[in-house]
Amino acid sequence: MLNLNAKLRELEESGKKINVGLIGAGQMGRGMVSQVFCMRGIRMAAVCDRKLEEAKLAYTLAGVAEDDIFPAKTPSEVEEGVARGKFVVTEDFSAITRAIPIDVIVDATGVPEVGAQIALESIYNGKHIVMLNVEADVTVGPILKKMADSAGVVYTVSAGDEPGAIKELYDFADAMGFEILVLGKGKNNPLDLEANPDSVMEEAIRKNMSPKMLASFKDGTKTMVELTAVSNATGFLPTKRGLIGPSASVSELPKIFRLKNEGGVLDRYQVVEYVNGVAPGVFVIVTTKLEVIKEEMAYLSMGEGPNYVLYRPYHLCSIETPLSVARAYIYKEPTIAPKGVPVSETIAVAKKDLKAGEHLDGIGGFTVYGVIDTYENAKKENALPIGLVNNKVVMTKDVKKGQVITYDSVKLDESSLILQLRRMQEKLIG
Repeated sequence: MLNLNAKLRELEESGKKINVGLIGAGQMGRGMVSQVFCMRGIRMAAVCDRKLEEAKLAYTLAGVAEDDIFPAKTPSEVEEGVARGKFVVTEDFSAITRAIPIDVIVDATGVPEVGAQIALESIYNGKHIVMLNVEADVTVGPILKKMADSAGVVYTVSAGDEPGAIKELYDFADAMGFEILVLGKGKNNPLDLEANPDSVMEEAIRKNMSPKMLASFKDGTKTMVELTAVSNATGFLPTKRGLIGPSASVSELPKIFRLKNEGGVLDRYQVVEYVNGVAPGVFVIVTTKLEVIKEEMAYLSMGEGPNYVLYRPYHLCSIETPLSVARAYIYKEPTIAPKGVPVSETIAVAKKDLKAGEHLDGIGGFTVYGVIDTYENAKKENALPIGLVNNKVVMTKDVKKGQVITYDSVKLDESSLILQLRRMQEKLIG
């Protein structure tokens, strides 16, 4: 991120701006649109949403006059609007992904199937793609990254989301040569494996949130997905299936995250984990074998060691996403992306007793929640990745509440693009 502000200023002064196309004008998308209007060298050229009025609202909330908003239905109309200096809105994301002036696409839909479609179209059309859609990344991120590399564009998960914030701390510690032991995040809500849109509705309305999104936070799926993304980007493994989830303050983290024979909770190091009590922060646990460094860490009030916590007490979600856009465009670098063969998987678990013939729904719904496990364990168990679950997936066997849903207990949605990408990924990557 060093000098990114200077590079953006240089773009602005040269008369050039990064043209961004945003897909999804919900809570996260709206925040991003307004933030871009505060920045130099970058322009929110086009916004897509299934409801055109939501796309327009994202611009009007950022102070754009109604006369400057340009509705479009085709790539050529998007190009016309951009050429005229207007702010384009559309209901068809293909109109944006195929428009020549658009440099970077941001997927803020949160729907795995849609995210896969957006990413594939963006890559095919030579656009960098920034995923606020971590759910799609943990399902087919490795194959999308491989495709993007081949096409000479950047595939990345977003800054500001917790995986990106963790990876930035990881890069910081790794560059300095610390031995990195644990990567983690706080969890905002007490774990409630039965949370569903109905049970969280009142709170969701109060917080102006999607009930499905809030349910996915409370049932732990979002945390599992985020740490799966971190695992696949760094090679760090989950501590165990579903993780430990201890309660702690920031100052307690270095002692808790030691090996069991050292008085901690871990069976091994180089793991990902979450903690109740430090939300909304992210953290990295590091150590050093050098006594002079230990002495300086003590002098710097970093604790008695030998383990130390590097803690960031905030992550700014989509407000930071434009930094990933700029980094992809200027430096041709991802903020966080899969390294190659997946290390972890978020697998689907029955939220209630499920009967043969019953349709599933998806993340944040009534039927399933996600837990992290190693990719190796998931393959051995034939466990179904939660990103492949949608309302066209049908149970072929009864599965009890709390049991893992396997591939052989469902009939998958054969029309699904993300399923086809997943099968390709398993053939080509592992």
